Amino acid sequence: MSIRRRLATTLAAGLGATSLAVAPAADASHKRPGCDGVDRQGRATVQLTSGGTERTSVVYVPAAYTGKKRLGLVLNLHGSNSNPVEQLARSRTEQAAERHGFIAVAPQGGIPSGANWSWNIPYVTAAPPGAPDDQQFLTDLITTLTTTLCIDPKQVFASGYSGGGRMISQYACDGPGLLAGIAPVAGLRAGAPARTGAGFAPDPATCRPDRPVPVITFAGTADPVNPFGGGGAAYWGYGTLAATQRWAELNSCRRGPTTTQVTGSVSRVAFSSCRTNAQAHLYVVAGSGHTWPGGDPAAFPAGLGPVTQEIDANDLMWSFFRNPQSPTRQP
Repeated sequence: MSIRRRLATTLAAGLGATSLAVAPAADASHKRPGCDGVDRQGRATVQLTSGGTERTSVVYVPAAYTGKKRLGLVLNLHGSNSNPVEQLARSRTEQAAERHGFIAVAPQGGIPSGANWSWNIPYVTAAPPGAPDDQQFLTDLITTLTTTLCIDPKQVFASGYSGGGRMISQYACDGPGLLAGIAPVAGLRAGAPARTGAGFAPDPATCRPDRPVPVITFAGTADPVNPFGGGGAAYWGYGTLAATQRWAELNSCRRGPTTTQVTGSVSRVAFSSCRTNAQAHLYVVAGSGHTWPGGDPAAFPAGLGPVTQEIDANDLMWSFFRNPQSPTRQP
């Protein structure tokens, strides 16, 4: 069974009896893949085979989906030692998908981590022999979803929290040009950390995107896991501002940084006038921890710090994805 047919069949089983004709209709639609007029609203756990390994993702299709009009797609990668369901709860992405009318997918990392999972991130993960290629998995997942559901391939975006943010950052560095923007939370990278005389900096050889990538990111100044100013674990090294500045360089931004106070505790650092409108925005949350702005405080373990409710990362990133040239603001 092909990847597309297998995922379509699983979607049919997971999203209700009205979707039982998904696979044949998708295969018959050559001009508009996935746009077969079949409703598939709701959450489903789906499997596809990538690199000979069966992989799992959770897909959420909002009520706005009709199978006739193409919607945007947002990937949301969980952190290290976590899973897709936990990530959806922490980030409240399904609620945002309903508000804004996009399809959300939370894929599962390829490296077992206790009862949960982590990502095989190139250059920094000490992966066990034979570990799955998570970059290939993301490519297979995007390709499959855009040919199974009614998705606009020009509106494929990706976020991720902590290790998931680091994973999607590296995917954008190496990626096949499938993403129209990224929004890492507490995990933006611009390549592997390289030691310099002053500490660490992004290694240019490990981040060579094939085209500019709009970037919006969120970081707390009191993050105990991935320190805002750098340091921490060996995989981290340089800070979030350095990562944002590097993406601004990669995107040929001519203006910035320009800092704007958004709320009492939140400021936005923006790089603008960038090639192909690929702006780079950093939301700095004073006193916030290793958490998701606007996320569910009860879903984060103790010790990660406060979860700000002054902004909602989901709303801001969707606004940015839709128009990265305009300053992002709360809807």
